[in-house]
Amino acid sequence: MSGGRVIPGKAVPRGAFPHYRRAGDFIFVSGTSARRPDNSIAGAEADAFGATTLDIRAQTRSVIDNIADILADAGAGLGDIVDLGVFLVNMNDFKGFNETYAEYFGTNGPTRTTVAVHQLPHPHLLIEIRATAFAPLAPGQDGKAN
Repeated sequence: MSGGRVIPGKAVPRGAFPHYRRAGDFIFVSGTSARRPDNSIAGAEADAFGATTLDIRAQTRSVIDNIADILADAGAGLGDIVDLGVFLVNMNDFKGFNETYAEYFGTNGPTRTTVAVHQLPHPHLLIEIRATAFAPLAPGQDGKAN
């Protein structure tokens, strides 16, 4: 089994864990948010008075794109995902999330569980997704992180 990998150029995890870990032909992607490398959050804006506008569609796109980048580092892609766990802060965002999710995946895509959570690590985060992908190693590959 290979070790985990923190990917240069991506938002650094907010704890002692990797972006992903490969276990043979499986890739386990840690919970991923819409956080950018500079710690700003896609789909979150605050005006001069501190009033915030949060966009579930923009955050969903950003999360899925971040997962795609992480999987690419592991030699896989979105089509290799077999299971997703989705965490929404507010189930009122379920419709907008689902509409955006459908831009990436259809009914032949991964299995999925979506749950509401009390909060995420930043008050501007509306969504977090963790993923499991199946991407068989080529003969001779050892699966060790780059």
